[in-house]
Formats: sequence, structure tokens, C-alpha cells
Amino acid sequence: MGSVQPCSGDSGSPCPPDGHWHFNTNVVYRNDGLLVARYHKQNLYFEEAFDTPQHMEMVTFDTPFAGRFGLITCFDILFQQPTVSMVEKGVRQFIFPTAWMNQLPLLDAIQFQQAFSVGANVTLLAANIRSDELIMTGSGIYSPSSAMYHHAQRGDPEEGWLVVATLRPLEPLPDTLPVSQVMHKEQGYTEVRWYLSEGWRAPPSFTSCMMHDPFTFVLLPGPGGQLSVCDGSFCCWLQYQYMDSNFTEVYALGAFAGTHTVNGHYSLQVCALVKCAGADAHSCGQEVVEAQTKMDFVLEGTFNTKHVYPSVLSSHYTLEQPTLLHTSAHGTVTIAHSHMRAGLITAVLYGRTYHMDPH
Repeated sequence: MGSVQPCSGDSGSPCPPDGHWHFNTNVVYRNDGLLVARYHKQNLYFEEAFDTPQHMEMVTFDTPFAGRFGLITCFDILFQQPTVSMVEKGVRQFIFPTAWMNQLPLLDAIQFQQAFSVGANVTLLAANIRSDELIMTGSGIYSPSSAMYHHAQRGDPEEGWLVVATLRPLEPLPDTLPVSQVMHKEQGYTEVRWYLSEGWRAPPSFTSCMMHDPFTFVLLPGPGGQLSVCDGSFCCWLQYQYMDSNFTEVYALGAFAGTHTVNGHYSLQVCALVKCAGADAHSCGQEVVEAQTKMDFVLEGTFNTKHVYPSVLSSHYTLEQPTLLHTSAHGTVTIAHSHMRAGLITAVLYGRTYHMDPH
């Protein structure tokens, strides 16, 4: 809801000409109607009607049934304040109302909702506005080991959905594993046969735009193998095996390290395995909704941030549950996945280098 607060410039802080702050506000009511929490959105997204709070708020409330919850809104989930600061202070459950415009192939609503839950090791209750005109749909309840969600598709009736899930208590983040153990620990990789010949050469890299950022890509050269790609000193590594040798779809491994500057300014390090929109290499990075190719894979990057959010999205907005393995104290992060239920759209390690964000 919108809320209004009177203000005065007497204290030296800025005050709008009408003498009032206008905030995008979350409110929480107890079951007897008592107002127990109120949060003013910190990171606005083209919201000219609202003001940014002068002081960052970290708002939580306690429940008798599940402990403490934190409040964040929409664009907040991409920034350190207040979201990550609350995680670092021990908040493990979040309420997340949003008006999220789906942006494939990296930031579909349910895709990043799951990614944040897994990467931050928290429970997330996400409620998205439904608007086909604005490409807004996708809500759910997420924990690091489960996802209960609904993602309407164009043409579905615009009706509400109630999502209900029973969650297990959160566990600590998994212990780190050395890289050499990853393939042995993950079921399904010990029998993979790699199609690499003695004369194999690394495929050439090329640049293609993905979500307004210049990613460095290499095409997957065959039905199985391993390859890497770097954007400057930031590198990503992939080991993969197609489940069907009759592959016709084109996939690419991409890397990007830099500042995203369209519809927001924030610093990223991203490893992404994506299905290309067509046979042309420069279609890699475009939006894709359907895919038939299933594959087992291990995707890895060496990040200079601990805030890395993994996701695996398959055909027609289906989430797959990745296994997240922090493999090194030096910033190497790995996800592994096998036995896909549908064709792969994208697998992502979405790193947020908050300390490098422009101010």
C-alpha cells in the first residue's frame, strides 16, 4: 500500500514541497487485527509516486508458529540493503510482495525467487502481482531444498492462486567440498562418457548481449564434454552430457563481470548456461520459453563475492532443484544437476558483487 508521513525541513533533511513523504509500504497485521510491522521500500524501481526513505529500515516481526520474519519488497531483493544485511543478522524467513516483470533468461520471477532462497539459505514467501500486459506473474514458497510455486502463462485466466506449503526447519549451509570430489559425490556422473577427441580444440568465444549486458559466450561443441569461458579474469567452467544424442538445439556457456546499467545500476558476476533462440550464435542470450534438450551438468565459477544465487529453469517456466556446492574458500561456487524433468532453458550462477555497486 502507499503511506503518507508528514515531514519538515527544519531538521536539515530534505522534505518534499507538500510537506509529506510518500512511501511504498508493507504492513503486517496479527490475526486479531493489530498492526505489528510496517516497512518502507528502500530500493525503488521507476516509482515516481514514492520517496526513498532517508534512513534504511530493517523491519522484522515475530510469530508464535514460525519465529521471526523479515520484510522486503520487489527490487530490494537484488541489493545488500536491507535484504542481505538482515540475512547476516540471522533473519532466515522473508515476506516478499512484488510487482516483478519477468526477464528471461536470467531473472524470471520464480527463477530468482528460488535462486535467492537457495543462495542465501533462507525461506522466501513471494507474492507477485498478476499482469499479462506488464509480463508480471509467478509466486511461490521456497526453501533451499523445495519450491512450491505457480507461474501462469499468457492466455491463462487472470485469477488468484493460493499457494500452501509445509516446510522443514532450515539446515545450515552444506560443508564445502574440494572440486575433485564433486563428480563423485553427485549421483549420475560416474557413468558419464565424455566425447572429447585427442585433437579437440576449445570453441571460439564471441560476444552477445543478454539482458543488456555484453556476455562472452562459447557454444557447446557436442553432446558431451567440458569447456570454459572468461570475461576478463572472471571465468566459468562447465561439464555436461546430453541425455539424447539426437540433439538439434544450440546451447552456449556465457560469462559476464561488470556493472549492469539498464533499469538499475548494480555489479554482477554471472555464469550462465543458456539455450540459444536459434542456430545463429548471436541469438544466444535472447528470451527462450521452450526447450527439449535435457542434460546432466556441473556448472562452476570463481567469484570474488560469497553472494551467489543459483537457479535451473526448464521449459515452460518449470523450476529444477539444483544441488549447490560451495567448493572452495577462495570463491569457487558450483551447482550440479541431473535427471531433468524438462528441456533446459537456463542454468545460472548469479553473483552479486555488492561491494562494487556504484553509489
